[in-house]
Amino acid sequence: MTMHILDAPQKALAFLVAQAALIEPTIYEARYQDIQYPALLPVDISAPEWISSVTYFSMDGVGKADWFSGKAQDVAHVELTREKFETTVAMAAIGYRYDLDELGKAQLLGMNLSADKANLARRVAEEKIEQVAFAGDTAKGFTGLVNATTPTATTAPADGTGSATTFASKSPDLVLRDINAQLTGIASGTLGRDLADTLLLPYTVLLDLSTRRLDMVSPTTILDWIERNNIYTRSTGQPLTVRGMFGFLDTVGAGATKRMVAYRRLPEVVKLHMPMPFRFLPAWQAGPMLFEVPGIFRLGGVDIRRPKSVRYLDGI
Repeated sequence: MTMHILDAPQKALAFLVAQAALIEPTIYEARYQDIQYPALLPVDISAPEWISSVTYFSMDGVGKADWFSGKAQDVAHVELTREKFETTVAMAAIGYRYDLDELGKAQLLGMNLSADKANLARRVAEEKIEQVAFAGDTAKGFTGLVNATTPTATTAPADGTGSATTFASKSPDLVLRDINAQLTGIASGTLGRDLADTLLLPYTVLLDLSTRRLDMVSPTTILDWIERNNIYTRSTGQPLTVRGMFGFLDTVGAGATKRMVAYRRLPEVVKLHMPMPFRFLPAWQAGPMLFEVPGIFRLGGVDIRRPKSVRYLDGI
């Protein structure tokens, strides 16, 4: 194909627009196995895309039904306490670009553009969302699931080897006791309404529990034993979700120690506000020989609506 220099930019832009239309649907459908927030946090996209903030309420309630006579008038009532919070919604952007030389060569050879740049842009956006979801963002005033101020945070008992608090220093019985204490602590704090169904551990702790056997004879690991004998599974017959995390839990506990997070994974308990999921905008000519495809997304912080249904255990 012969390209006249005067109309080269216009043809290059038209080519990029057509190629982006082919690439973007596959990028939106991509799933990244090591990006965990979609599986571990309910994501709320219901707010208007361009809203500036989201108002939510942290709620608790008390009440008790009792026997009642048809002639009586003293009906018992529930009491609801609510604390108002507001989280700002901020926009982030990441995109990709080509120069005139790249586009011209692809047109000349009749080649489609690779999806690698678009895929990397989407991947970087997902990593940013993951960071905000779990650890927040101090510049925006966001806290995440693992470092919020409203859940109850305690330190593991110092009854391991050498009076240590870490799981690595404790027997299987003591590890299970510490985990069950967090699960039942949520049940006690919510008067039985919630029982934690999800447990997040530092990756090194999960690795230790998944490889350390109960004893030298049994092939059962501590993690196998915990998954079968935790109070949530014993009470509901459902498996406890246990996940390891890189980085987010290693130093977030009191005294820069490792932290475990136990919580009920329900939208009524916790959610991530994302009014605008990641999207690519139309390609445009950003310079004489430069063409860009910007991508944007808008999100707020993590909303912990029922703080008593989330607990932290530090020093593990």
